[in-house]
Amino acid sequence: MFSNIRADLAAHRGDWGAQGFWALVVYRFGRWRCGLKVTVVRKALSPLYRLAFKFVQIVTGIELPCEVDIGRNFVIDHSGGIVISGYAKFGDNCRIRNGVVVGLSRVDDPCAPVIGNNVDIGAGAKLLGRISIGDNCLIGANAVVIRDVPADSIAVGVPAVIKPRSATR
Repeated sequence: MFSNIRADLAAHRGDWGAQGFWALVVYRFGRWRCGLKVTVVRKALSPLYRLAFKFVQIVTGIELPCEVDIGRNFVIDHSGGIVISGYAKFGDNCRIRNGVVVGLSRVDDPCAPVIGNNVDIGAGAKLLGRISIGDNCLIGANAVVIRDVPADSIAVGVPAVIKPRSATR
């Protein structure tokens, strides 16, 4: 847990005041708590996690449940209006901004997006449903992505239009 928190702090450029970092600290605590083998201790820490989760959700506007599977160097650039489904999966080196929703497309289909490595998600983007986002993708601000995005692509617009990413970065 502590090595992940140190890495999260480094990914947020050492800014202890970054609200995205706060959300990740609570997330890491929740994941650590779920992995405890001693049921009594796990259950005793659950109310503390729920309280911290709700506090961060209210103060920062970031909903990042411990059920989400995220990789290394996950960065929440700006806080506010961020909702991530517990069914979502993120690879390494992903970045999200304010207003991003990564969630279900329908309540009766509990499956959220699977996001690859090195994905940058712009402010206000919505990624919904049983989709996958490939490695090295850019999701434009306010894009609504409801279908798969292949690796090395850009998704922009409502609904998102997928274009190949240029060779120069």
